[in-house]
Amino acid sequence: MHIKNLKKYYFINKFEHSHLINLDKNISFIWRNKDKETNIDTLVKLRNFCRENQRKFYISNDIKLAIKINADGVYISSSNKKMNYQSFKLNKNFKILGSAHNYKEIKIKELQKVEEIFLSPLFKTKKNPQLNIYKYLNLKKITFMKDISLGGINNNNIKKLKLINPFGFAGIAFFE
Repeated sequence: MHIKNLKKYYFINKFEHSHLINLDKNISFIWRNKDKETNIDTLVKLRNFCRENQRKFYISNDIKLAIKINADGVYISSSNKKMNYQSFKLNKNFKILGSAHNYKEIKIKELQKVEEIFLSPLFKTKKNPQLNIYKYLNLKKITFMKDISLGGINNNNIKKLKLINPFGFAGIAFFE
């Protein structure tokens, strides 16, 4: 496994063209603006930027908004337990991503028809204690979804991803 072959996701709160344009072309973006109301014009600009640069763009926890702006999909956080995602008419390329920290949350994400599961936190973060590699591998075994490593990934521990062989990884600070 080489880091370049992994799928990469970057959680963003703002659209900074000069920063995003210089990142690896294989990075997909997840809009997770928790701090303030989302400006539709900003999201449309970001969506257009992603299309022009052949990147994927997802909206966090708002499937109606993701459909409205024609995003590539939606990301459902571990705290989001809504089961109405299948009641929406989705185009065939629309992808549902989700995150989980334990067995129960993984089963909820399976019911939500999530395709890729962000298992977190792999390494220690400011907010949460780490899942650790052994717990991660056990959670990975119980699901059919593609696993994305999330949480505390940095330049010092990125090589440890070889131990779990994930489908991809995600972060914020790693890409900043």
